[in-house]
Amino acid sequence: MKILLTGATGYIAQRLLPVLLENNHEIVCCVRDSRRFNYHNYDPARIKVIEVDFLKKETLLNIPSDIDVAYYLIHSMSTNVGDFEEMEGISAKNFKNTLQKTNVKQVIYLSGIVNDTELSKHLSSRKNVESILSTGAYAMTTLRAGIIMGSGSASFEIIRDLVEKLPIIIAPRWLRTRSQPIAIRNVIQYLVGVIMLPEAFNKNFDIVGPDILSYKEMLLRFGKVRGLNHRIFVAPFIQPRISAFWLYFLTSVSFSLAKNLVDSMKVEIVGKNNNLRELLGIELINYETAIELAFDKIEQNQVLSSWKDAQTSKIIFDGIANHIEVPTNGCFKDIRIVEADKPEVSLEKIWRIGGANGWYYADWLWSLRGFLDKLAGGVGIRRGRKSLAEIYAGDALDFWRVLLANKEEKRLLLYGEMKIPGEAWLEFIIEPDGTIHQTATFRPLGIMGRLYWFFLLPIHRTVFKGMIRKIADNEIIRQ
Repeated sequence: MKILLTGATGYIAQRLLPVLLENNHEIVCCVRDSRRFNYHNYDPARIKVIEVDFLKKETLLNIPSDIDVAYYLIHSMSTNVGDFEEMEGISAKNFKNTLQKTNVKQVIYLSGIVNDTELSKHLSSRKNVESILSTGAYAMTTLRAGIIMGSGSASFEIIRDLVEKLPIIIAPRWLRTRSQPIAIRNVIQYLVGVIMLPEAFNKNFDIVGPDILSYKEMLLRFGKVRGLNHRIFVAPFIQPRISAFWLYFLTSVSFSLAKNLVDSMKVEIVGKNNNLRELLGIELINYETAIELAFDKIEQNQVLSSWKDAQTSKIIFDGIANHIEVPTNGCFKDIRIVEADKPEVSLEKIWRIGGANGWYYADWLWSLRGFLDKLAGGVGIRRGRKSLAEIYAGDALDFWRVLLANKEEKRLLLYGEMKIPGEAWLEFIIEPDGTIHQTATFRPLGIMGRLYWFFLLPIHRTVFKGMIRKIADNEIIRQ
């Protein structure tokens, strides 16, 4: 069966794709930027990647007409570019109009549970998308999920940040709001199970886990699984905007995402009963087990996808290709060249840089820079990295974004997503003769950009000099 998979570099699609391939489907992956797609783990004979931006009609001509099933997994709530409600509506209309011209028989849409009495901005947008898609000339299946728990999911990582960093939690009244979280494994089982299932045509189903919990209970149970004891207090006087700042500073979410999450947390998300689970023979995973399974993946360094990588920043929205050519004119550069003791060891260090592995020199300065970035409204340094050992184009890496990661060419190129008056690149290359070339490039914006560079010049020199020396020595990384 030929399946169109939209949002193929997103959190859900990266979990779904391997399962679809295991079931012998032929997959057409829609991505905005093909440079972000990781080809390494897939059979090229059964997968095709096309560049499609559903906000740009001219790119939709790339979609083949001989598809049988299409997944709509496009979601813009975490975008830092534009109004996500407007973007989701335009994308849905363009998707529907394009599929009308194909042979598609079924569209499967992953939405969120709709509370009939009150809708957050996020869920209102999702319901609008569902209404748009349901007018197409195909069978429509909508799966409305609760909070998704799995390694790398936004909900999992946010709860983890709060639980593992705060022994005492004082939070707003949304702590009392009830929810029905679902394990990512169950979500994938539902998404695969409804393929060409007649009983699922032109219907919507709430898909949830077996536990109905308040957010306070979710935090406490997460802590129990991690062997941590917490005291949690509800402070009803805290306003929504303050709640958003609270989430923003304590977790790795952007402020725009924090605002949307707080808006959603005020609304109860409990599923309505249906017979889909029995029909598909799915065994639901409880909340504690979902957490344990997630940490198993983290400990084995097998996190397939992360919401942080899928987060739409300006560079992702514009496309990696627009930033991959490092400029030379009008730029300041810090260039370091050192001979490596063991080039193969240095290459591994470069590939493991950032996140839990650190930056090898003056990590406290990197942490301070991340804290100051948060204060300025940036992403900070808490995003870390998805894998301790592997890295691919499009990955988030602390406050950088990976533009290019070619281990054969021994080249890694990063682009700064921190708040700065200009643009920044950081590049590592190991030459055939074993020398390491480390180049920090800064293209200033106006006088403030130039003042920024010269003010931090002594710190940059110290940090960059120490970092390349640590990368060049033959000390093996210990995790």
